[in-house]
Amino acid sequence: MLEITISENTLFFSGDLKVKSIKIAFEKVNNFLKANKQDTVLFDLSEVRSIDSAGIAFLDEIKISNPDKIQIINIPTNVEKAIQSFSSQTTPIKETISKPILFEWMGEKFYRSLEKFIKVLYLTTDIFYWSVVGLFRRKGQREGSFIQQSLLIGVDALLIVGLISFLIGFILALQSAAQLRQFGANIFIADLIGIAMFKEMGPIMTAIVVAGRSGSAIASEVATMVVTEEIDALKTMALNPIRYIIVPKFHAITVTMPLLTILSDLIGIFGGFIIGITYLQLSPAAFYNELMTVLILRDVFTGLAKSVVFAWIIVIVGCYFGMQVKGGAEGVGKATTASVVASIFFVIIADSILGLIFYFGKPIY
Repeated sequence: MLEITISENTLFFSGDLKVKSIKIAFEKVNNFLKANKQDTVLFDLSEVRSIDSAGIAFLDEIKISNPDKIQIINIPTNVEKAIQSFSSQTTPIKETISKPILFEWMGEKFYRSLEKFIKVLYLTTDIFYWSVVGLFRRKGQREGSFIQQSLLIGVDALLIVGLISFLIGFILALQSAAQLRQFGANIFIADLIGIAMFKEMGPIMTAIVVAGRSGSAIASEVATMVVTEEIDALKTMALNPIRYIIVPKFHAITVTMPLLTILSDLIGIFGGFIIGITYLQLSPAAFYNELMTVLILRDVFTGLAKSVVFAWIIVIVGCYFGMQVKGGAEGVGKATTASVVASIFFVIIADSILGLIFYFGKPIY
């Protein structure tokens, strides 16, 4: 039980300041504060044996309602520890962070971007170095990892790449055929489809499919290994994670991406060929001869060079976001999503730059 004794401007509490006695105590204290006009009222807790969260809330409420009037004195050690631990009055108030001005915001963004660029540069350097070293020294790499990754990245992607390439070539030829027929230029559908697929559509569509399929798999695998501390375990066993995990993927995608691109080019041209011989009523021989006349070695090499660059971008971006993951399963999901978006973005940027270089560059025959 709780007893409250009043003497002038002091209230002496004795007993247990707990939830069962809070209602009565609250009414008695409020009545005393309303009747007492003195500047200071003292709460003497020297005889309080114990206190619970309701008692602490009671003291907080009284102090908040009368901020400059209440003083608590003679607090027993156990009661003081409880108040310090659970009282809202002892919780530090977070300072309001002012919104940074424009130059502060720009400086922070620049610093963060520079920090990310340096990390990407280090990662890219490590990948290229160990990829070259790995061609001559197989130690430190899993046996058969190159074949395994080639199957996962290349062979398993054949169906989806072929289907999308066929539809791209088919639709591109269909949309162009209506315009070419107006000018009696049906035969030039072979020129359009051949050059478009080999120089542009084949490499970039293959890269986008691989980025969404294999790039996300690379990022999620690396991110999961970081979260589950498998990367740290490899370092403990004196195995370089870049060489052990990433280099086989780098070798595999470097080999399989050009092969997928060639397949994409041929299937896309076949889709245009279907439109040429059905809708435009071209003979297969005429389509083939026109295609062989317009295509040059430069066009083939342009598409293959783009495919190799796109492959490197997909691996590097996927590994970077995988290595930078934070948190658990949620962090893995965020890293995977970010890697796919960034891969497709940088693939398109690289395609634009390479397109300008090859367009204005000196022709190679």
